[in-house]
Amino acid sequence: MSTLVQQLTSLANPKVKHVVKLRQRSHRDEAGQMLVEGYRECKRALDNGYQPEMLFFCEELYLKNLNEPEIVRQCQERGAELYACSKPVFEKMAYRERPEGLLIVGPQCSRKLADLQLPEHALVVVAESIEKPGNLGTILRSADAAGVHAVIVCDRCTDIHNPNVVRASTGTLFSLPVVEAESDEAIAYLKERGFCILATTPHTEKLHSEVPLTGNVAIVVGTEQYGLTEKWMNAADFRVRIPMFGLADSLNVSAATTILLFEAVRQRIQAKQLVVKPAEAWHGEATFDE
Repeated sequence: MSTLVQQLTSLANPKVKHVVKLRQRSHRDEAGQMLVEGYRECKRALDNGYQPEMLFFCEELYLKNLNEPEIVRQCQERGAELYACSKPVFEKMAYRERPEGLLIVGPQCSRKLADLQLPEHALVVVAESIEKPGNLGTILRSADAAGVHAVIVCDRCTDIHNPNVVRASTGTLFSLPVVEAESDEAIAYLKERGFCILATTPHTEKLHSEVPLTGNVAIVVGTEQYGLTEKWMNAADFRVRIPMFGLADSLNVSAATTILLFEAVRQRIQAKQLVVKPAEAWHGEATFDE
């Protein structure tokens, strides 16, 4: 499908103003849209079937890896409006400190518990009232790496469509089923399906490596300052802690989630519920980001 490329050179253009407003949650919800910025994020969105509505691009800001034109081509094929931007215009719209010249505007990703189709031996993360977008995005990234089958965001404080969630997830928001639910609804859903619910707390002697994490397991993590509510503590089948040997008495919630998930991965590999791919079959990028 051929789409005309429009030129954007004015900071006062209504499209530019609209994109800038999409940084605000109220405007995103009103418009039903979200921002996806950066080469990796845009690629992962498109690779997972995301339907872009608009693409803003600036060749002057490309990473020069020669792959950006493919993003433009795919957006064009999917009927998105295309806008070639001057550098000042793109930098006005960008929320990244070092923009990469690609920004998609598209629909929000809205899923409910009823939409989930979980396999046997499902591994699920439940994130209760996470406050910081960067933490929620990093949880999604770790969940994707660990082969998690769904992430349930309960009693949300952070909008899952916040641009910093998309960025911190490195686009894995689009590869994972991410659903929003109230805690009561999520607990009922998990209990009905025989999930073992694992809650983290420093107030227990049982270590995270001492409980079975095979089969249907839900790892529940809570708000950065206060941890999990009593509702989830009471619903848990196991309460565990991560051993601490230094001065710090706690970990960042995203770091703690990663540790718990990869203990589950270790156990599932041992139980032959997961198969490790040979090194030559892995095509990921060995990079460490901020």
